[in-house]
Amino acid sequence: MVGVEQWAEIRRMRHVEGLSIREIHRRTGLHRKTIRRALESDDAPRYGPRPKRQSKLEPFVAVIEELLDDEPALSGVRIREELEKLGFEGGKTIVDDLLRELRPRYLKPRSFQRTRYRPAEVAQFDLMEPRAEIPVGYGQTRRGYVVTCELPYSRAFVGALVFSKEFPDIAFGMVRCITRLGALPKQLVWDREGAVAPQGRPTEALLAFCGRLALGWVVLDAGDCQAKGALERSHRFLHGNFEAGRRFANGIDFQAQLDRWCDKVNGRVHRTTRAVVSERLAEERALMRPLPKAVPHTDRRFVVRVPAQPYLRFDRNDYSLDPRLVGRRVEVRISQTELVAVELDTGELAARHSRVFAGALCFTDPEHQRALDALRGERRRPRDADVELRPLARYDALIPT
Repeated sequence: MVGVEQWAEIRRMRHVEGLSIREIHRRTGLHRKTIRRALESDDAPRYGPRPKRQSKLEPFVAVIEELLDDEPALSGVRIREELEKLGFEGGKTIVDDLLRELRPRYLKPRSFQRTRYRPAEVAQFDLMEPRAEIPVGYGQTRRGYVVTCELPYSRAFVGALVFSKEFPDIAFGMVRCITRLGALPKQLVWDREGAVAPQGRPTEALLAFCGRLALGWVVLDAGDCQAKGALERSHRFLHGNFEAGRRFANGIDFQAQLDRWCDKVNGRVHRTTRAVVSERLAEERALMRPLPKAVPHTDRRFVVRVPAQPYLRFDRNDYSLDPRLVGRRVEVRISQTELVAVELDTGELAARHSRVFAGALCFTDPEHQRALDALRGERRRPRDADVELRPLARYDALIPT
């Protein structure tokens, strides 16, 4: 086999030096027929791969094209099942490789344009689930969620840890994020989160929240997470740069570390904008509305009647109520840190407990226990009967003689 260098050298020896084929044979050691072929060829030799053998899938390409024409999103598993009925004996890999080539021809192409954001226009919100559960005390851990917010113009990022996807917790996270940013945008952007905008329609709770702050709202179309791609990229950054290699003692420690991390990343030069995030945030704040003096309350509030067993169950835990208020109605207010119950008619405090995110626990206020013991003692104490003592003459008068 003659390479390009040998081919060129043979032609040089023949045409420049005028050597005979015999002499070229002596110098190079190549066969005379090989030398003659090299001299007869005006093109450099090329050696490519051997022609591929026919694939086991080749006879079924037309069938695959028909299936994709009917249903472009048909999975590779279903396609292989249909081919096996026709006698296909190949494996999964060759089918997947061919589908990567054929499927784009049948799917509707979707292109994306680069989005430019104006300052103070929108704040993107989402929920991010940490990969590991958060310690919540009492030897327990619990799944947590981070309400994340990003201003796409400045790329300022903040987050708040909550332990449920219910709207009061999400609203608490939104208020905390907006407070950390220090001003109000014109619109909030959410995807179709169940407590926020199921089936694309904002809930009354979200509308009330936006109404109190005079904010607009945008609910994304189904499967259109790319519309808030800035925040989605920050989620990947949060997983890889914040969570990785960290340990958290409890939810308070998680939030404290998250706040410090957000302050750090907001002080860096952003790779996309090529500007310091905090500097662009200061520029954006100047165009945003200031925060109201009173932010919307996000506590859970409801009314219950104190049961005969004076305990209130909330979030898998039992909290004691004042047993002297059994049968009376109390208003319960639950924040992220405490549970408070107040008697409706008199305003008397019925309970005050620190909120615990661990589960299957019972909390009894010592004052409630003493009141319960006192009431139990009164029920057990024998009562003196007030019996009238009548003179016997009265009974004699009733008996006929």
